[in-house]
Amino acid sequence: MLLPTTLLTLLCFFFFDALSAEEVVTCSNIVPFPRRTDKISITDFGGVGDGVTLNTKAFREAVYRIRHLHRNGGTVLFVPPGIYLSEPFNLTSHMTLYLAAGAVIRATQDLSTWPLIAPLPSYGRGRELPGGRYMSFLHGDGLEDVIITGENGTIDGHGEVWWNMWRKQTLKFTRPNLVEFVNSKNIIISNVIFKDSPFWNIHPVYCSNVVVRFATILAPRDSPNTDGIDPDSSSNVCIEDSYISTGDDLVAVKSGWDEYGIAYGRPSSDITIRRVTGSSPFSGIAVGSETSGGVENVLAEHINLFKMGVGIHIKTNTGRGGLIHNITVSHVYIEDARKGIKISGDVGGHPDDRFDPNALPVVKGITINNVWGVKVLQAGLIKGLNKAPFTEVCLSDINLHGETGPRTPPWQCSDVVGVAHQVSPWPCSELISQQSGSCANFS
Repeated sequence: MLLPTTLLTLLCFFFFDALSAEEVVTCSNIVPFPRRTDKISITDFGGVGDGVTLNTKAFREAVYRIRHLHRNGGTVLFVPPGIYLSEPFNLTSHMTLYLAAGAVIRATQDLSTWPLIAPLPSYGRGRELPGGRYMSFLHGDGLEDVIITGENGTIDGHGEVWWNMWRKQTLKFTRPNLVEFVNSKNIIISNVIFKDSPFWNIHPVYCSNVVVRFATILAPRDSPNTDGIDPDSSSNVCIEDSYISTGDDLVAVKSGWDEYGIAYGRPSSDITIRRVTGSSPFSGIAVGSETSGGVENVLAEHINLFKMGVGIHIKTNTGRGGLIHNITVSHVYIEDARKGIKISGDVGGHPDDRFDPNALPVVKGITINNVWGVKVLQAGLIKGLNKAPFTEVCLSDINLHGETGPRTPPWQCSDVVGVAHQVSPWPCSELISQQSGSCANFS
């Protein structure tokens, strides 16, 4: 009998039955998938998958062996079926972590074993609290050629203890991500289930050439800040063919926080998000709100969203700075959402009181087309900044149906310049009507 998570994954990819492999457009070839002939098993290092034995020593010794023996082409670390409890551990370059069907790598809930690491320079502090942050469960810094894959095995963050601390406000430092790569390149994550992350699930930051494909990411709807995939100050990122159901944004493109992100100055660019299905009380496809290094050249297409807070959300704030430019979202289906489209300049807090209130974000070149929604309470809200209006906003071929309340107009707009074509319900007067053609190439 199929597990529920496997059923979700299969449902996500049902449309492939009608397509041949040649017809499926993909960006996953930006990172070659190497063949590794050297293979070891976690059991070779004393790993025991009984759900009780702590396997930290086994994982760290296996990674040490891979790092120091330098086998030609790298090494596969195989994890057989079983539940392997572990403290956080680092990965290494030229490594494949392969989880068999039925294999689970589960994080310990003994929080005293989680190392503290320095805050990211583009954030200046932990995202939740001042000071450092807890290391991610699986961590990589300065790596290249790393693969996490398998037969839909599970990486389980065992995050409930962290969520409860957040709710009770007893955290001393920022919660750990489930998987984080820092200053790394040529990363592939595929065919793995990520479950119950303490904080963000997959976080590539200061990375290049990253592929996340055929991933399933799961967390309860009330789990705080369990974003699915957050490319952060990273370039050439491909996210495809995945199912995400979490307590926060499904995919959120970021690039640093206020004065720290401005000083670090590394944008997120050339990011493709394609064939993603999911559900969240927050946003489906998001840019921001931490965008101080800039975000440009993002394409999100063929997205299916259910039971959402906001379908498409571009969010920034005064003090952020940064250029958000050339964002295209197309072929999106939204069912049961509080808001279909939101582009807003008053979202998100600040790391401290040292941010520059005159550091205004520039938002231009936003194209959203071919969007269909049902049971959407409000079609959209576009709220630019008085001193920095959003420009070149183009909406075309959009139908968002629902029951708007008597006090909530279908669209609310301010400080925005753009064009609309075949949008229903008709958007605000700030968007000029284009009677023929599409505004997709508006400039």
